[in-house]
Amino acid sequence: MQKTFFFFLFITAASVSFAQQAKPASEPKKDEKTTQVTNPNAATVDFQEESYNFGEVSEGPQVTHEFKFTNNGKEPLILANVKASCGCTTPSWPKDPILPGKDATILVTYNTQGRPGTFNKSITITSNASVSSKVIYIKGTVVKVDPAKYEPLEQPSMLAPKSTN
Repeated sequence: MQKTFFFFLFITAASVSFAQQAKPASEPKKDEKTTQVTNPNAATVDFQEESYNFGEVSEGPQVTHEFKFTNNGKEPLILANVKASCGCTTPSWPKDPILPGKDATILVTYNTQGRPGTFNKSITITSNASVSSKVIYIKGTVVKVDPAKYEPLEQPSMLAPKSTN
């Protein structure tokens, strides 16, 4: 029984020592720097502008801007997701692949209602492009509207009878 115990102990120790020494030849050492291999034919997202300033806008209406871009790669571009930094900003983007050499737009809408002051919002684009994540920006200042200037004048009601005093 003691011989069997020592035999299993020897086998276990030998297998543990060999398991620790075995490493795949392709695995880089921890102190080596690795470089990312990129696809030279990958799609690209080349924007005409990456930031847009609305300037001063009145509080209330929604403001929009189109960010135009081109796929200058050799493969179709697929926009997987376009996400704004907050709920007051809504992006819409093409769901179909953008072929090489073709243009497309991302429409960004900002809701100014109840948001007086300066704003600076980011929109993150995730795609199959050579740079898989890209950020574009909108900014501006929402000017609070004086409600006294824009209140409608009281109109007579057609349902209420005219008073004759």
